[in-house]
Amino acid sequence: MIIDMSNLRSISVDMEDGSAWVESGATLGELYYRIAEKSKIHGFPAGVFPTVAAGGHFSGGGYGNMMRKYGLSMDNVVDAKVVDAKGRVLNRESIGEDLFWAIRGGGGASFGVILSWKIKLVGVPKIVTVFRVEKTLEQGATDIVHQWQHVADKIDEDLFIRVVVLPVNRKQYQTIKAKFVALYLGNSEDLISVMDQSFPELGLQRQDCIEINWIESVLFWPNYGNGTSLDGLLERQPQSEKFLKKKSDYVQNPLSKKGLESIWKKMMDLKKPLLTFNPYGGKMSEISELETPFPHRAGNMYKIQYSVNWKEEGVEASKQNLDRIRGLYDYMTPFISKSPRGSYLNYRDVALGTNGVGNSSYSEASA
Repeated sequence: MIIDMSNLRSISVDMEDGSAWVESGATLGELYYRIAEKSKIHGFPAGVFPTVAAGGHFSGGGYGNMMRKYGLSMDNVVDAKVVDAKGRVLNRESIGEDLFWAIRGGGGASFGVILSWKIKLVGVPKIVTVFRVEKTLEQGATDIVHQWQHVADKIDEDLFIRVVVLPVNRKQYQTIKAKFVALYLGNSEDLISVMDQSFPELGLQRQDCIEINWIESVLFWPNYGNGTSLDGLLERQPQSEKFLKKKSDYVQNPLSKKGLESIWKKMMDLKKPLLTFNPYGGKMSEISELETPFPHRAGNMYKIQYSVNWKEEGVEASKQNLDRIRGLYDYMTPFISKSPRGSYLNYRDVALGTNGVGNSSYSEASA
């Protein structure tokens, strides 16, 4: 059964205790906007795409660019209103700690209808710094990505550096582009100092850095244009309609340069899927894997998101693009977490297997 929660979208921010009640149908953009109305020094550690709705994001362990500082969205959930099978509206006290544990990262739809969530806001400085630096293979991308693996989960927890790797077709040749996108909870002078000490290989310059306030940084991440006002966060529909598929993996040991080069070659052969590396460490390593149903904590250096988008209608286009992303996923098997191969719940990757009608056996489910 699917329940449409989109009209349950009210948000109530209480600055006295630094909390907010967020109904499940509210989008992250709406939440960020309402927080910014009340405070310039508060934020919330959740996803970078404003049109994602809060309910599924929180319950599935939604992450964002402040997770190294403050953990996941659901690490900062303190209460919830849940309707159970008997139609009772319950809260944390009346559902009990076991069920409250389960809905924060275990996929809330399995346990009831979650109407709203109480979250604790987090502090952000008046000025944050963002940057986006691109490197191709010819500019040393392989060496820089290789070094990023050894740094990104250990660097200052105020700094989150994502890497987006994608194949690029030039007129004369193919190459790989690595885009380093970052949020630093501080000013550019301090950021340059951190980078010069811990990650000089990227060659970050002062002119690469943009100092803004936190809510403006929310617009920077999804590539909204410079002219986009904060009202853009209230748009509930994505800017472009398209098809997409995402898959995931976790990396627990750094990939060798030879391994990275072989992956780049595979990506250029496939032409389409891109990889996004999201660093862990910081707060993510401090929280026990038993504290919530989200198990990917200490020991994971970064998460890989596989992504492919297309606009063409029809079965053939879908099959072609799904074959591409599955081909890259299969190729990555030697490089990623094993026993088990990790996966991020919120991507809902049905290619990993589905239960049949009726009671599935343990052996079927374990596959």
